[in-house]
Amino acid sequence: MKILFIGGTGTISSAITRKLTESGENVYLLNRGNRNDEFSGKVIHLKVNDVNDEEEVKRMIGSHNFDVVCDFIGFKKEQLERDYRIFKGKTKQFMYISSASAYNKPCRDYVITEGTSLANPYWQYSRDKIECEDFLMEMYRKEGFPVTIIRPSHTYCEREVPLGVHGRNGSYQVIKRMLEGKRVIVHGDGTSLWTMTHNSDFAKGFIGLMGNLHAIGEAFQITNDETLTWNQIYETVASALGVEFKPFYVASDFLARCSDYDFTGSLIGDKANSVVFDNSKLKKAVPGLNMNVRFEEGIKMTIDYVLSHEECQREDPEFDAWCDKVISAIEYAEKKILFS
Repeated sequence: MKILFIGGTGTISSAITRKLTESGENVYLLNRGNRNDEFSGKVIHLKVNDVNDEEEVKRMIGSHNFDVVCDFIGFKKEQLERDYRIFKGKTKQFMYISSASAYNKPCRDYVITEGTSLANPYWQYSRDKIECEDFLMEMYRKEGFPVTIIRPSHTYCEREVPLGVHGRNGSYQVIKRMLEGKRVIVHGDGTSLWTMTHNSDFAKGFIGLMGNLHAIGEAFQITNDETLTWNQIYETVASALGVEFKPFYVASDFLARCSDYDFTGSLIGDKANSVVFDNSKLKKAVPGLNMNVRFEEGIKMTIDYVLSHEECQREDPEFDAWCDKVISAIEYAEKKILFS
């Protein structure tokens, strides 16, 4: 197949690009070229200064036609309107990476299927994704634009440990706190249910939908079938680090109110909700699909990579101090109530 990825080197897309190039597929990457070194000589790079510059992208695409085009970095409706204008009649399948965070919040049923309604009053990111989906499906219904919607949940790779509460520099500061024997903030009481998906597993499902007639005009969620509590997730990370898990539980709405981090969206609009994903539709469309990277296995690979690559160790003293401040304030309040 002749395949074009808009992006192609992120957490999700890098694993897909890697598997496709290993199998000899004809892959084009449309991006700025900042992270293409891994795929040098394996893909055809269409370098643009700004993927939102429609005329520049049109010039780069030229007379090319593709079997599959996927936009991994489309977040706003106007970006998908641009994609539609550029690729209408130039691809047999247009795949769009949406988000499982678009599913209805608060959850009406903890079991999530592709038929679960889309509505998220807590997170603008999710509402923008819903708007993108609505536009693309309207173009499918009205004009037969060959769209496939993909909804990932919490997908991780080797470069960063996936956790629920962290600062702007990612999760490394939480890892550092664990290594230093400090307590780490866990939202809620750690018992809500969540799913972690290794990007290599995600790639299997995604590639199975490429060029798949049963995927046109449809939406699919791609996640692992393993369901974990947040306590289990943090405990598994601590075990991989060889340290004791020392949680400090804080209500999600308190975290959202008492910080300028986007915990309203990322927690109340997403991770604080218990969810179990039903992947029956994906498995029917991709027979024999085996998502077999358990979190315990995947996180060991991630921890090993992060601890051996300094560029992944982005410290965040501001977040570290904020964690200490929250813990101290709650402990002070408890003492005042108990001993007053």
